Amino acid sequence: MSLPHAILTALLEKPSSGLELTRRFDKSIGYFWSATHQQIYRELGRLEAGGLIRTLPAAQPARGQKKSYEVLPAGRAELARWTAAAQDPRSPRDPLLLRLRAAAVVGTAGLEADLRRHLELHRRQLAEYREIEERDFPPGRDTPGDRLRHLVLRAGIDLETFWTRWLASALTEFAELPGEKREEG
Repeated sequence: MSLPHAILTALLEKPSSGLELTRRFDKSIGYFWSATHQQIYRELGRLEAGGLIRTLPAAQPARGQKKSYEVLPAGRAELARWTAAAQDPRSPRDPLLLRLRAAAVVGTAGLEADLRRHLELHRRQLAEYREIEERDFPPGRDTPGDRLRHLVLRAGIDLETFWTRWLASALTEFAELPGEKREEG
């Protein structure tokens, strides 16, 4: 996914200011596509210059008033084109996996503690996703939009479930490594 398409999606869901978009990224879209405040504002400028979005007219002109944006027909068409385009899956690029591979040749010092830290972080994220699912997707909430948003959330739940299981398994492997490679404490 690209940031412009994430922004177009968010603006089609609800016209927003840059600040509102940043908050929405922090609360939802950011779970699978993160962006900084500066990246969002920079991309809003590009999208507006490209004729894909526009600043909503203010009810009363005021200096320092925040701008709100909406998607123009060209922006909707671009998002529809991008959504329909075929895209190959990406290989995961996780530094933790590379660090494990490197540990095979340089030793595991410091790695077991970080695996435990990662496990705790993934457990917390999984709990948060499950809370969101319970709160936002009660039985009977099944419009097409709700079903697709829930599908995205379930992908996050499944990924966090994978990581928690895999990390627990990796820690079991660490417990079985010969003594000279194991960390103490």
